[in-house]
Amino acid sequence: MHPTLEQHHLDHLGALQRAYGDALAANGFDGVLLYSGHPHRHFGDDQHASFATYGHFQHWVPLQGLAHSWLLVRPGQRPRLQLHAPEDFWHLGTTLPEEAWVETLAIERVTTDTPPRLPAGRFAVLGEVDDETARALGAELNPAALTQALDEGRVRKSAYEIACLREANRCAGLGHRAARDAFFDGGAELDIQLAYLGASRQRESDLPYQNIVGVNRHAAVLHYQHYDVVPAADHHGLLVDAGHRYRGYAADITRTWAGGDASDVFAGLIEGVTSLQRGLIDAMAPGVDYPDLHGRMHQALGTLLGELGLTRCSAAAAVDQGITRAFCPHGLGHLLGLQVHDVGGRTSAEGAPLPPPAEHPALRLTRPLEAGMVVTMEPGCYVIPMLLNPLRQSPAGQDVDWCVVDALAPHGGVRIEDNVLVTEQGAENLTPVI
Repeated sequence: MHPTLEQHHLDHLGALQRAYGDALAANGFDGVLLYSGHPHRHFGDDQHASFATYGHFQHWVPLQGLAHSWLLVRPGQRPRLQLHAPEDFWHLGTTLPEEAWVETLAIERVTTDTPPRLPAGRFAVLGEVDDETARALGAELNPAALTQALDEGRVRKSAYEIACLREANRCAGLGHRAARDAFFDGGAELDIQLAYLGASRQRESDLPYQNIVGVNRHAAVLHYQHYDVVPAADHHGLLVDAGHRYRGYAADITRTWAGGDASDVFAGLIEGVTSLQRGLIDAMAPGVDYPDLHGRMHQALGTLLGELGLTRCSAAAAVDQGITRAFCPHGLGHLLGLQVHDVGGRTSAEGAPLPPPAEHPALRLTRPLEAGMVVTMEPGCYVIPMLLNPLRQSPAGQDVDWCVVDALAPHGGVRIEDNVLVTEQGAENLTPVI
């Protein structure tokens, strides 16, 4: 590990120790036991599903995929890690890196997944733990107030976390460039996915989420989950929403490219959404309300639809009539960190729930921006028949040029997504130029 990153990590752990001490004291606990989690078997099978280590555990222990392990945190004491390391000739055993953070923990290697005994006092246990195990430990299971306090501690990122997110973005950028080149070389969706994995140096089970690789109409399926193995006959466009993990921290980047068969309107849509996104990033700063930015996105999208000839009404009318929501039904972005949709996005710093606006139920970030947050900024515009067909039949449909929309449909849609750090001065885009 780079010496600067190593020092940032030690500073991060020191700050975590203090923050946990404050949260435990405020909630009347003597300590908290964090469970890493474990993979689950498919029903009726002996194969396990992909597994992600519990976020609060990984906030301390930067080992992706570590299962059946426990971390006991108590104020003023060295955290104790019970590391699951069974003797097993079927699998490679768990090893610890030669890094300074290892020395900050009291580590005991065990061969069973039995949780450690807790000392006398009031303790909480957090993670995917059943009621019976919590009762046997004599601990309170996932208490809401303490969980919320620890969630809040992950909202603003440390220098170590920002460095990890920056590296995750760098690696994901390599994958996106390779995916773009595979598309222009005539590859099928599977070829594009394999090119992404190879260039970003990761296997599918290590991804922070399943990559979305949508050619043509598939780009309009927001969470498109397949990879065609045969190249498309026409190359209208490609949308790739793909990430990377570095020491547990996730990149979440989307790019859209016009193919050789793309229309001028589609090329203009990519350019327009990109420009729209850059303007929203420029507007980011501490104190800016993220739902307001979401509203600004819809206003700008209304203008863009008019400029490209998709609508005949004003931007305000396109928003008021729900036209822009039919073309972009998802939220503008979300918090990013150890989870792709990181914790704390819909809760205030004081713990009050902040539900999304009724007209924008998919918005995952509903609080004002603060320095230290890392958020995604991902406006989009899509031709989704399920949403546009009702609009076509409504009075508002008279303000839409359906001939232009129908000509755009084979292209699917556009999304441009970057990962942005909120700073004291404004915002810093962590995503490389792709």
